[in-house]
Amino acid sequence: MTVPGTNDRPRAGSEHTHEAARAGVLRVLVVDDQSLMRSGFSMMLGVEPDIDVVGDAADGATAIEKCRRLRPDVVLMDVQMPGTDGIAATEIITGEHLAKVLILTTFDRDDYLFDALRAGASGFLLKNSDPDDLVDGIRAVGHGHALLAPEVTRRVIERLAAPPPTDDAPDAEPPRSRASALAVLTARETEVLRLVARGLSNAEIADELVVGEATVKTHVSSCLAKLHLRDRVQAVVLAYEVGLVHPGD
Repeated sequence: MTVPGTNDRPRAGSEHTHEAARAGVLRVLVVDDQSLMRSGFSMMLGVEPDIDVVGDAADGATAIEKCRRLRPDVVLMDVQMPGTDGIAATEIITGEHLAKVLILTTFDRDDYLFDALRAGASGFLLKNSDPDDLVDGIRAVGHGHALLAPEVTRRVIERLAAPPPTDDAPDAEPPRSRASALAVLTARETEVLRLVARGLSNAEIADELVVGEATVKTHVSSCLAKLHLRDRVQAVVLAYEVGLVHPGD
């Protein structure tokens, strides 16, 4: 268990890094401005054999500094903090490819949610989530998957399914053109993107398309690269934005 602020552990040399990777241990940095929350998360995660809490931070600026020094795999990030908030910190952390970020958010702050999506967060959970869901979420994000709490997913879909702004609305952005947005994809890549947006895993997509899972992974990676997306979360958002999928599909 990590005692907040007193036991930061930088990532060791390549030998230690390779051993940790083989063992599947995820290095986690806990970021929250409330010391009780940091202690609680550290205690809860510290009992997991495949999770190593390597440090914590009370604000975004400290989180960025510790990411550069400690090199965690996953940052468990609060949003509303003094100074540099979680959104700004997430943008820097993901922009420098320092770690994956799992945001802890609240149900009624959609502005945080969408700002964090744009900043590159890989996952979102609510602070009242079940502890097992939090642990599973850290594992999912740490292993390269995207994660949205069910309540958050519904709100993302509701926002993307809302009617576009009227011409009278100030600063209204033109809707994204489906043809122009997806023109760079092959027909098979477009189909894979549609299935990703429906929430299917790579294995489920492979079954649906009767191809190997490795082939699906290749298609997903190609979609992300061609569309300049960071992860599956952003792919889902884009699919709804351009009308490739609709609520209820």
